[in-house]
Amino acid sequence: MALSEFELKKCEKALDNFLSLRRPPAHIRDEVDLQYRIENQSVVIFEVRPEWQDPSRKMEIPVAKATFVKRQKIWKVCWQRQDLKWHSYPPDPEVKSIEDFVAIVDEDANCCFFG
Repeated sequence: MALSEFELKKCEKALDNFLSLRRPPAHIRDEVDLQYRIENQSVVIFEVRPEWQDPSRKMEIPVAKATFVKRQKIWKVCWQRQDLKWHSYPPDPEVKSIEDFVAIVDEDANCCFFG
């Protein structure tokens, strides 16, 4: 089930605030940028970079993912490991709000999201 209109706007506001602080300067965004996508009940933050073999094409590198579980009113926090699968984020596998998720990704205490 997709997010409600209210939840969607709340996500967009929190993620736009996050990106305004974390995105690279405008003059290098062709080389590396940070964006997000909202799909159904999940939010994915990802880097956008040129492909190394064909710089005219862009590739997306996932950074973090949160999925809203409506029944429990929580966000499940995930990071992508080397196996390219999403794994629960060990210190904080669940948070109460999208703002909490953004704060965890921004802090990146275990260097799981940005290395």
